[in-house]
Amino acid sequence: MRFPVTFAFKFVVSLQLVVVQSAYAHEHASNYSTWMALSVISREQGVLASSNDTSAILQAGITQKAFRRLAQQYPHDPSTAAIQQYLKKSIVSVVVPVSNATKDLTYAMDRLSTGNGLIDLYDDTKNETYREAFDALRNSINLNNRNAEGGLWYFVYPQWSYLDGMYSLAPFYAYYTTLFDAHNKTAIADMMHQLDLLWQHCAANNTGLLVHGYDDSRTAVWANPITGASPHVWGRSLGWITMAYVDTLEILPRNSPEWALLQSRFRQLASALRKAADATTGAWWQLLDQPGRAGNYIESSGSAMFTYALFKGVRLGYLENSARGVSAYTDVATRAYEYIASTFVVNNGNGTLAYNGTVAVCSLNSTASYEYYVGQPINYNSVLGSAAFVLASLEYEDLVRRR
Repeated sequence: MRFPVTFAFKFVVSLQLVVVQSAYAHEHASNYSTWMALSVISREQGVLASSNDTSAILQAGITQKAFRRLAQQYPHDPSTAAIQQYLKKSIVSVVVPVSNATKDLTYAMDRLSTGNGLIDLYDDTKNETYREAFDALRNSINLNNRNAEGGLWYFVYPQWSYLDGMYSLAPFYAYYTTLFDAHNKTAIADMMHQLDLLWQHCAANNTGLLVHGYDDSRTAVWANPITGASPHVWGRSLGWITMAYVDTLEILPRNSPEWALLQSRFRQLASALRKAADATTGAWWQLLDQPGRAGNYIESSGSAMFTYALFKGVRLGYLENSARGVSAYTDVATRAYEYIASTFVVNNGNGTLAYNGTVAVCSLNSTASYEYYVGQPINYNSVLGSAAFVLASLEYEDLVRRR
């Protein structure tokens, strides 16, 4: 589907800067995916400006994945050259910060979200600098602190494991092992172990959903005394691990036992998400276990992540189709996408789009209470939301094209 847009873009591209200039022309049109990506570029987001800005690594990682997918889907679009150039700029920006495995431990597991982009750029250029960077990231997994069960700490908080880290860990672990260490069965087993531990500890009663994380020591103020689990299902953390499942399924061989287990888990999550979608909007709450509660709200980044994962799961055959050949998940994702696009996407009137409704970072280094999650600020133009929207848009646009 193409959306009418009153702008045309002209690009001045260099390794240091991409400038997007807009001029109004009613005869032009663009997909939302491309339009939002170009808007991200105009704000110079998704590029690591400083090695001290640890939170920006994940922003770079999801931007890289979204832009890579966009360039693959629209190789002949006039905007693709600028998007590819900016993609390279984003990847290059993380090379120095992540090229030391020991220093990598000063970053959260989010650091690994940039690994796939580094591998792809190395494959394109054969520049050993990029290989040194993703080798360091891979080695940092071995050096990462673990709990008594072998679960990786998400960051420096002792014994705490988060759903969030799986988006960065699992697709990178699988991609690296498949390409460079295919005989290392221990690596894939370890990746599966991380997912299994979170599945076991974070199951939210009988909903099929997963809470934010767990404390293996059971000493955190929020930890369940039996499972160590945190108390609430935070939308974006569940979004990260849901995307991890569908993206890792795309990498692993379909004939492997690991693939079969991942697909089974992904189907269970998809089923739970379908039930958890808000009846009025079709999208998902900030806290999925507290729908409609005062202070809770429909959140845009997690909603876009779920939408992307469901669309992709259907497209790649990971979710069952109905008798009429159209998955019920397609209907769920379509309804959610159209709500997101009409509610959270903002036309700035200057040729760019904005994205609203994305909550700031929510950490378990907190009370992890209901009041904490719903009290975190909303960030306007957070690339964690806008890049997820690019991914969801690409799937939606592909679906419409195939219809």
